[in-house]
Amino acid sequence: MHGWRSLRESGRCPAIVLKLNQNALYPALHRLEEQGWLASEWGESENNRRAKYYSLTKAGRKRLDEEVAQWRRLSSAIEVVVSMA
Repeated sequence: MHGWRSLRESGRCPAIVLKLNQNALYPALHRLEEQGWLASEWGESENNRRAKYYSLTKAGRKRLDEEVAQWRRLSSAIEVVVSMA
């Protein structure tokens, strides 16, 4: 989906605790694209405006999987510590 729509949709998803704003979203998307983890292309949005659409690359999918695995290890360790309290 295009950048602004992904920001709009993130606010509707209860699983996303952190709020994103445009000032953080677009620089992050550009950095991910520069690192080869996202690909982009220009298209037309649902309201007939020009929009940049982003998708994960193969390298981006691999990196995401690594980050998810690392997050799961960390959150499991935190859960163990909290359950001891």
